[in-house]
Amino acid sequence: MVASAYNTAMPGAATLAPTTTHAVQADAAMAPSWNAVTEVIAEEFSDVPDLPQLVRILVRLLLAAILGFVLGFEREHRGKAAGVRTHMLVAIGSALFVLVPQQTGIVAADMSRVIQGLVAGVGFLCAGTILKHGRDEHDVQGLTTAAGLWMTAAIGMACGLGRETTAVLSALLALVVLSLVPRLVAGIERLTGGPRENGGVIVDADRPAPKP
Repeated sequence: MVASAYNTAMPGAATLAPTTTHAVQADAAMAPSWNAVTEVIAEEFSDVPDLPQLVRILVRLLLAAILGFVLGFEREHRGKAAGVRTHMLVAIGSALFVLVPQQTGIVAADMSRVIQGLVAGVGFLCAGTILKHGRDEHDVQGLTTAAGLWMTAAIGMACGLGRETTAVLSALLALVVLSLVPRLVAGIERLTGGPRENGGVIVDADRPAPKP
């Protein structure tokens, strides 16, 4: 009699319990789907299993970016088309191309093919920076910039392979070649009178030849 009186006093009580039951059942049915989604997302981000591996990846990529920035700043400071962003992207991309296969456990023979493909691809990029004007074989621009991009890719690969000391030493040597060697050559040319070929002065590969 008490239950009957309660149901009579609260007409919605009879429908509240079934509604709550359906909501619980729906949540229970959705739980496996959400679990599956979270498991897939966790698996997709499982390429870095622990903190030391994450630090190793960050160190290699950041060092490649820094060295690419240094070389790119030198080129951009001299007004070249390939500047800071280009050199940084080349260095980071080169490091990533060899870093990811290492994470997958690639063998040394297959890694050599990855490096061959990377060198060939960077070669196409470097070729786009070389410009030849007219028929004069000395009127060529961009050779030094192309060589710098090629060197930047090699430095990025060294970073990606975990050869950080080699990468830093190579970047310092590249800076010496780009910054100090032109001054040394200019000083020697002032002492010797400058090189000549076919009656014309040979100019720097990154500068346009003087017009007659």
